[in-house]
Amino acid sequence: MTSAPEAHDAGLLAPGWAGSPAAEATGDRAWLRALLDAEAALTRAQAGLGLAPAEAASAVTAAADPAGFDARSLAERARGGGNPVIPLVADLTSAVGEEYGAYVHRGATSQDIMDSAAMLVAARTLDLLLPDLARTGRALARLAAEHRDTAMPGRTLTQHAVPTTFGLKAAGWRALVLDARDRVTSVRDALPAQLGGAAGTLAAFGAYGAPDPTALPAAYARELGLEEPLLPWHTLRTPVADLAGCLAFTAGALGKIAADVLTLSRTELGEVVEGSGGGSSAMPHKANPVRATLIAAAARRAPQLAATLYGSLAAEDERPAGAWHAEWEPLRDLLRLTAGAARDAAELAEGLRARPEAMRAHLGLTHGLIMTERLSAELAPVLGRARAKELLTELARRTYTERRDFAELLAEVPELSGLDLVSLTDPARYTGSAGALTDRALERP
Repeated sequence: MTSAPEAHDAGLLAPGWAGSPAAEATGDRAWLRALLDAEAALTRAQAGLGLAPAEAASAVTAAADPAGFDARSLAERARGGGNPVIPLVADLTSAVGEEYGAYVHRGATSQDIMDSAAMLVAARTLDLLLPDLARTGRALARLAAEHRDTAMPGRTLTQHAVPTTFGLKAAGWRALVLDARDRVTSVRDALPAQLGGAAGTLAAFGAYGAPDPTALPAAYARELGLEEPLLPWHTLRTPVADLAGCLAFTAGALGKIAADVLTLSRTELGEVVEGSGGGSSAMPHKANPVRATLIAAAARRAPQLAATLYGSLAAEDERPAGAWHAEWEPLRDLLRLTAGAARDAAELAEGLRARPEAMRAHLGLTHGLIMTERLSAELAPVLGRARAKELLTELARRTYTERRDFAELLAEVPELSGLDLVSLTDPARYTGSAGALTDRALERP
C-alpha cells in the first residue's frame, strides 16, 4: 500500500501556515503516523506487563510504518464506521500477519487511539510552536531595550492621549508572548494518553488476562511519551479544552502585536516598518505588512475554532456520538493556524524597524495639546483648579481656531511667567514611569 499525493493538504488557501513546520506536523501523514504510533505503543505496553509476547510488540511496531498505508483509502473507508481507526486496524492487522495480528488494538476502542493520536499530534506541534514564541520574545526584548526612552503618542479610543514610549509598547507585546509561552508549556506538559476501552472501564484488558488493568494506562502513556490520565477521558474533555484555550490565547496575543503593527505602519503614520514587506499584484510601490496581516487573520479565526472544541465538553454518556468526531478538524486547524502565526510573529519581530523620527513628529500633531494632562496637574496649585481648567480649555480652543502652538499661547499668559513652560510642554519629558515599567517587564525570564 502506498500513499496518494496530498494536494488537498498543501495549504493553497492558507499562507499563514503553508510551508511551516506545523504544516507537516499536522498533515494527514502526521495524523496517520500518530495513529500508528498509538496502536504500536498499546501492544508494547501490554507486552511490557506480560499481556502480550515481546515478539508481538516487535511485529506491530515494525508494521506500523506510515509508508505502508494509503491515507486516501483510509479516509474513504472511514465513512463506514465514522472514524479512520477501524480501517486502519484492519490494514495493520493484515500487515502484522496471522501469528501476531490478534494483538493489534487488543482491548482498545477507536476513541482511545484517536484521542491518543490527537495528543501526540498536539505535542509534536507545540514542540515546534514554542521555539518560535521564544524567538519572538527575544526579538521584542531587544526592541524594548533599544527604544526604552523613545517617546511616541499614546493613543486611546484612536486619539492621541498622553505620551508613552515605544519601549513600553514592545515590552507589553513581549509580556503577552511570555504569557502565551507559559500557557502552552503548561498544557504541553500535561497532555495525557487515552485508554479506557469500550466504556471507560478497562474491562476488556481484564478479560484478556491483566491482573491489574489500571496499571496499563500508565504503561501506555510511558510508551507514548504522554502523561498518565487519572481517568479515561472519553467524555471528560479537559485536555482538548485546555488545548483550545492556550492556542486561542496565543493567537490572540500575537494578534494584538499584529494589530498594533498594522496601525503603526500605515502610510500616514509610518512609525514602524516590517523588515521585508510583501508586494502588490497591481501596485509596484507597495510594501505591505504581510507578516502582521497573516497573524491578524489567524487571530480572527482562532476563537471560532476554539468555540467548537469547547462545545464538545457537553458530551453525553460514556462515549458520545458526534462530540469527539467534531474535534478533529478544528483542533488540527487551530494547531497549524497558531503555530503558523508563531512562525510569522518571530519573523515579524526580528525584522521590525521602529522610526523614532516619525514618532517624535507625531507628538506634535496636536500642537502641544497632548500635554494638557500634565499642565492640568501643574497649574492647579498655581491658579486654582477651576481657573486652570478654564484657562486650558480656552487655550485648547484657540490652538485649533488660531492654528497656533499651545506652548506659544501659554507663554502669553502673565500668570504663568514664572513656570518652565519649555519643560512642561515637552512630550519627551512626560512619559511617566514608562522606562521603569519597561525595565521591570524585561526582568521577566
